[in-house]
Amino acid sequence: MRADRLYAYGAATGLLGDLLLGDPRRGHPVAVFGRAAGAVERVLWRDHRGWGALHTAVCAGAAVGLGAAAEKAVRRSPAASVALVAAAAWAVVGGSSLVREARAVGRALEAGDIETARERLPHLCGRDPQALDADGIARAVVESVAENTSDAVVGALVWGAAGGVPGLLGFRAVNTLDAMVGHRSPKYLRYGWAAARLDDVAGWPGARLTAALAAVAGDEPRGAVRAWRADAHRHPSPNAGPVEASFAGALGVRLGGTLSYAGRVEHRPVLNAAAGRPVSVGDIERAARLSRRVGLLALGVTVAARTAAHVAATRFAATGRTKGRTS
Repeated sequence: MRADRLYAYGAATGLLGDLLLGDPRRGHPVAVFGRAAGAVERVLWRDHRGWGALHTAVCAGAAVGLGAAAEKAVRRSPAASVALVAAAAWAVVGGSSLVREARAVGRALEAGDIETARERLPHLCGRDPQALDADGIARAVVESVAENTSDAVVGALVWGAAGGVPGLLGFRAVNTLDAMVGHRSPKYLRYGWAAARLDDVAGWPGARLTAALAAVAGDEPRGAVRAWRADAHRHPSPNAGPVEASFAGALGVRLGGTLSYAGRVEHRPVLNAAAGRPVSVGDIERAARLSRRVGLLALGVTVAARTAAHVAATRFAATGRTKGRTS
């Protein structure tokens, strides 16, 4: 069976597994990787970019190498190859957990239980929940859903289509390392520089695809494109900017503005300010549904792209062989 078909069956099965099963409560492979990366950090940490780059190379390289070795081990068995891709996709895609946590916060806000909503918010993002009212929590949830649709779903599918199981595992490793050491705290300002920059590079294609698909799948396609073009570059993150701007336009809301991380206040530009309205609690469910649609579309687009690349490569090779015989 063709490799592109094996990948397609496996990726679809993995995404279905995430939809039906979600993430395991204990022993999640990403958590195991995080503990291993933490152990490496305890050995290597120095307040220096070079040591941080070594940490990133060791951990991300190990994930890619593990994926390559696993693919090689099962390459003679189509069933095992499909199962491997499915397991890898299920392990690295986190769409169901994202939607579940967003809806949990939304239900608490709808019930008027703001304290429970504040307790749940750290499962989604690093905002200071005590500084937020109900509408502020709702905005934080919608922004987190937008950004994590790219990080937890679409980006993984893009790299899976490009690199198979090594691509899936490598992308999740880089994204996890950025979450662990890539933030701008005094401890990680230099040590986490390499992880943060590599995550920017790895997340670039997935973020643009997420923004494009949000425009296609949202309620206001023109508004999404307009907000993306007008406001994405104003966001401090090169990848969160397009995604959040497109989601803001697709949902017809305003995102961005003042926010607080562990007591540190940031004043970010408002996205879709001219055409959007303030986020309300009901927009959490709309954002969750948009995230689901974007994830399913991303599966179709990335599988189609991998299939097209395989067909093009096969035709190119056949043309080369024909020319070789006639020369």
